[in-house]
Amino acid sequence: MDIGWFGVLSGSSINFLNVYATRLGASGIQIGLLGAMSALVSLVLVIPAGRWLEKRTIGRAVFWTSVFYRIGFLLFVPLPWLFNAQGQVWALIALAFMMGAPLAALSVGFSTLFAEAVPNDWRAHVAGIRNIVLSVTFMLSSLVSGYLLDRIVFPLNYQIVFLIGFIGAAMSSVHLFFIRPVREIRSGLAPDGPFPLNQPIARPERRRTLLRMDVWKTPFRNTLLSMLAFHFSQYLAIPLFPLYFIHELNLTDEALGIGTALFYLAMLIGSMQLNRIVGQLGHKKVTAWGLIGMALYPGLLAVSNSVWHYYVISLIGGFAWALVGGASLNYLLESCPENDRPAHLAWYNVILNICVLVGSLAGPAIAGLIGLSAALLIFGGLRVVAGISILKWG
Repeated sequence: MDIGWFGVLSGSSINFLNVYATRLGASGIQIGLLGAMSALVSLVLVIPAGRWLEKRTIGRAVFWTSVFYRIGFLLFVPLPWLFNAQGQVWALIALAFMMGAPLAALSVGFSTLFAEAVPNDWRAHVAGIRNIVLSVTFMLSSLVSGYLLDRIVFPLNYQIVFLIGFIGAAMSSVHLFFIRPVREIRSGLAPDGPFPLNQPIARPERRRTLLRMDVWKTPFRNTLLSMLAFHFSQYLAIPLFPLYFIHELNLTDEALGIGTALFYLAMLIGSMQLNRIVGQLGHKKVTAWGLIGMALYPGLLAVSNSVWHYYVISLIGGFAWALVGGASLNYLLESCPENDRPAHLAWYNVILNICVLVGSLAGPAIAGLIGLSAALLIFGGLRVVAGISILKWG
């Protein structure tokens, strides 16, 4: 239910946020800033967030950080009443900056909660089921949002879509409240009703330094460097997609909704096969080959010239993302010590946010110099290189 309602948020507000900014006249750099602001905040706060989480009951910490983060989506709704087009673009960037603080703790905390609430043998199965549910709700909310956006006057259409997204965000947080780590249940800390926010879970003692540099002396270092290559190649291309969709392909909002629905339909099909594929190859190889498959999305988009090309590319990208999205978290969890996950995952989130920050700004800048199509082709090639690096050194 958590991921199902998150799919409503993703298929509406998150899916069409960059499109809305582009229709307001946002430049490539502004689109990049929209993705980079929360990463900038998270980069500063993610290590302190990991330490803060070690002192908290993880389930309640994840719930409250999700609440504070997702309130920001409600603030998207009144922006057209308060600002002109450029004012709204900068307001969206400012909101992304403010939402970055709770997102930093939520990013680390949810990965830890998932690891502590789902036994190791069940993780691939649960990840696959979550991807299936996400695919269904994302498809439905994306199609409904695209339909409303093409039939209701601008900007009221986007205000309605943003409100739908906030409802999904709020309901997702409601269901996060009821997720409890197995250890808390077995220790009696989590009875059938709510349990105290500040009653920390018993964990083995570990070094309490703020910057756990010792993590880089472990084999997890190779995993971090591989994920650096993965996410950098990923986020270089992401800010370019809405620019290409609108300025090169001239797609309508309904066509964008159909395309993202097809993406998640393919993701649904891929997720149904995830458990079997992981059983044959393992999480690392599935992550790597999925990333190599993801290279086809920007590569083929760069040479497309019709809405039908976009639909086919969406199907290919969705299947590849089913492999990466379903296996990458479990690949990370397999790579870090079971009794020291917050510190290791905190460093992963530092890597992730560096990639979001640098990639979101560098991608549009490079495209401005060499053109959208050339940049997409190059970034697709980098995804292939990143996939190979995971296979060889991950």
